[in-house]
Amino acid sequence: MSAGRDLFRIGETSKSIFNLLSGWVAIYTLLEDGRRQIVHFALPGAVMGVPTSNGAKISYGAQALTEVVVSVIPNTVLTTVLKDDPEVSMRLVRTLARDTSIAYDHMTSIGRRTARERVAYLLLELFTRHRAQWPGNRIEEMVIPLTQEQIGDATGLTFVHVNRVLSTLRKDKIVHFHYRRLRILDPDRLIEVAGVDPQTAMSWFERRST
Repeated sequence: MSAGRDLFRIGETSKSIFNLLSGWVAIYTLLEDGRRQIVHFALPGAVMGVPTSNGAKISYGAQALTEVVVSVIPNTVLTTVLKDDPEVSMRLVRTLARDTSIAYDHMTSIGRRTARERVAYLLLELFTRHRAQWPGNRIEEMVIPLTQEQIGDATGLTFVHVNRVLSTLRKDKIVHFHYRRLRILDPDRLIEVAGVDPQTAMSWFERRST
């Protein structure tokens, strides 16, 4: 699927779940006036579109930020697999619990952190989640396929505010974000600005997938 397309939209009835195999997806909600809040960035390994009950309509949308490859599993097939293989059920539960935890962290960040802390926290989170896909890799630079507007949608900030924060982080030689490429210049200071306990941040590096 190409970038910019929706895997599913708000209000649709869930008939399948989507297992993201490659690429980036934004999970979002919409306000009545059309403003968008990105609540989660799904990276490979994520499961999306799980219904809350039979026939329930989905309360969020999923948009591909890059070209993505997904495995589409009809709910009827999933039900049979879950009955026959308890281990699959446990993996699904762990995946959903992880994504719920990330969503709670985002809610806390938007509600309690300053603009500078929010942006630093998001960049740190995405960097560590991305790097955890390759254990042992010490890379300090990555392609992050987000615009400043999308960072704003995820942090509750305007484009202008995001631009200002990124500029100060670059001037302070903490991170450099340019043309969708993120380079971590000072990991320790980034952890400090993000307001994350160092031990917690190190545990992020040990997590597999997203």
